[in-house]
Amino acid sequence: MTFFQYTILFLATSLFIILYNIWRRNKNVLSPNWPIIGMLPSLLYNQSNMHDFTTLLLNHYGGTFHFKGPWFTNIANFTLTGDPMNVHHILSKNFSNYGKGSDFHEIFDVLGVGIFNLDSNEWKQERTLLHSLLRKKNFEIFNQQNIQKKLEHCLLPFLDQASKGKQVVDLHNVIERFTFDITCTFIFGFDPNCLDKFDELSDVNSCVKAISVIEDMLLSRHCIPKYIWKLEKWLQIGQARKNKVAQENVYKFLYNCISSYQDNEDGDESPSCFLKELMKEGLGKGEMTKEYIRDTTINLLAAGNGTVSSGLSWFFWLVSTHPIAEAKIIQEIKDKCLTQDENLIVDLNVQELDRLVYLHAAICEALRLYPPVPFEHKCAVKSDILPSGDHVTPNTKLIYSLYAMGRMKQIWGEDCLEFKPERWISDKGQIIQVPSYKFIAFNAGPRSCIGKDITFVQMRMVAASILWKFHIQAVEGHSVIPRVSMVLRMKHGFKVNVSKRCI
Repeated sequence: MTFFQYTILFLATSLFIILYNIWRRNKNVLSPNWPIIGMLPSLLYNQSNMHDFTTLLLNHYGGTFHFKGPWFTNIANFTLTGDPMNVHHILSKNFSNYGKGSDFHEIFDVLGVGIFNLDSNEWKQERTLLHSLLRKKNFEIFNQQNIQKKLEHCLLPFLDQASKGKQVVDLHNVIERFTFDITCTFIFGFDPNCLDKFDELSDVNSCVKAISVIEDMLLSRHCIPKYIWKLEKWLQIGQARKNKVAQENVYKFLYNCISSYQDNEDGDESPSCFLKELMKEGLGKGEMTKEYIRDTTINLLAAGNGTVSSGLSWFFWLVSTHPIAEAKIIQEIKDKCLTQDENLIVDLNVQELDRLVYLHAAICEALRLYPPVPFEHKCAVKSDILPSGDHVTPNTKLIYSLYAMGRMKQIWGEDCLEFKPERWISDKGQIIQVPSYKFIAFNAGPRSCIGKDITFVQMRMVAASILWKFHIQAVEGHSVIPRVSMVLRMKHGFKVNVSKRCI
């Protein structure tokens, strides 16, 4: 053998020994840290099951895990946590030190300058404005009437027809279209009738589908190096091309809604809605641009549509697979609601909903196990030490997993994986108030969800109305698993058989 061949053999043998030792050292590690590529292989390998893999990591490493990214990419080292005291520290106690970070606006560019993308004083001003509008009494009344009308004249008749024809229904899809109609009516005073008239070529349907595409894109931008998705965006290929079309479809729908409202604004036909109050508020602050209105409304549409439909879908699946819980909800409605007739929805109001303690507990339990937004991230401004003892350097990204936190024994006990509404009810029959940094579905601290009360009202009204009239049975053999996306939708939908309930 020549000297060159001996050299090649020596280098190959050395490389083999190094890699073998690395493999042997990491073979029992959940996420091995390889030279150059870091922990990226385990992230990509578990991408289709990311939420459960994250849960496994956090449970295995005591609630906090340090991810080592590939060298020379934006997928740098980040800290993943599900420790409630860390979350409390990040979102409340040291809130000023944790912002969106430099990457956030680029990743979520579709949301423009809406509240989800803002930080500091801009965020405070926008939150104050939106909070003052959403807290108005006329909005609460309008929202309840809107939901009641849509239930009575649309969703319940739809399910009634399905029960007569004994047809299989994708309840996840039905609820998604229903909440889209509700949200559009609330924001624009315009009901697109997405549930009734599902035209495949309409702007409405294009918008509904586009939102799903955008959610997938937002998650993928967290998992692949920035230079790759930015190159795709520049070349308009792959996921970036799909995203551009989706974003154009959403913007087109929003601009049409805004223009339609403004065409009627000067007359008496101007609808009662959030946009009307927003425009009034802006009169003394200079003219509001269409871009600002677009960004504000797309943020509200994202918050009010996908999250609520996700929460309701998982609720109905859990109830359908837990007949004892379903029976308790029906009995509670029967015992505590003032009316017993078939037109329950006509008379159902917030005061009666407040009496449905077990129903509220079951909804909380569904949101605990399947939070509509499965994870969120922050970025440290200055160095810090978390309550867990982990050190944080400036610009470190911190991701807290809402999904994993609902499945941690240290927070919820040994039965954390069970659907158990009783865990939310005290011995006196009242709802137990769990700190928001433990029950994190509506976020916590200064950035907690301003639409929490509206969401609970909507979910309770829909849940009580449907369960009182119908029995929902999951189709045998149908796979119900989470889709890996920014919103925890069902990957294959929720195929059900609907039958009329006999009380």
